[in-house]
Amino acid sequence: MNGFPTKVLLATDGSTDAILAARVAADLSKGTGSELHVVHVVPTIPQNAYLYSYILDETYEEGLHLLNEHAKRVEDLGVTIAENHLRRGRFVDEILDLAQEIGAGLILTGSRGLGPVKRLLLGSVAEGVVHHARCPVLVARGGGEAWPPERVVIGDDGSEAAQGAAALAAEIGRPCGAQGLLVQIYPRLLEVDVEGRKLNARMINDELRREERELEERATAVEEHLGKRPKIRIATVGDPTAVLLEAAEEEDEPEKTLLAVGSRGLGPIQRVRLGSVSTKVLRAARGPVLVYPHPRY
Repeated sequence: MNGFPTKVLLATDGSTDAILAARVAADLSKGTGSELHVVHVVPTIPQNAYLYSYILDETYEEGLHLLNEHAKRVEDLGVTIAENHLRRGRFVDEILDLAQEIGAGLILTGSRGLGPVKRLLLGSVAEGVVHHARCPVLVARGGGEAWPPERVVIGDDGSEAAQGAAALAAEIGRPCGAQGLLVQIYPRLLEVDVEGRKLNARMINDELRREERELEERATAVEEHLGKRPKIRIATVGDPTAVLLEAAEEEDEPEKTLLAVGSRGLGPIQRVRLGSVSTKVLRAARGPVLVYPHPRY
């Protein structure tokens, strides 16, 4: 695969989806030759916790066991791991900090949130990583039948992030022979043009044809990565998130669809959370989701 990240970081937490993520990581590393790192984060326990030192040691040992167990799972699939990392601290921060330290070009994670002491985290680790990562994040979900993907559905808005998501998703889908669909969400046509004139039916048709031509051009770029030409679709009505989810669920096995979107979830200040289509997609999609960050750096 040309242009695929040279370093991949797999974040594992012991959940069912983390096992799926390990399988995805193995497939991608074998197919691309990318260097694979595996990380597990042990939570920090408040210093006033009862029997603090004992609990901390026990949690660390559990974390080390879990990390080694999942690393072996990956290696049993025929992949050599560059390094295993056991970190202690805030889950999202430790994953993101390590990704920067090693220069990861892709973070892989499951979508659940179980820590090494088998309790649910407050909030979603996957969501936090997606919001704040400087590199693309692939969230594995959908169960054992969700991989490899048979379809790649890409949300297109003409942005750099969307184009990056399209290229990377196509690279991932190519070895699987996945079909592609490029969806542009254009739910509300402008009522007036830049000169303040109302748009009539002819002007709207002209606008749609122009958008379709541009989308065809972007489909040509995706074809170079996917190895086959993706279909295109312009949606003129409906909520963008709903349109993408409906497109992903058109086939009998929606969990086998990789849904890819660009993210506009961060402003210029690092790690400031904002709402976005990518967040809603991440929460609702039944299969794997790829989120490509806004090129803000």
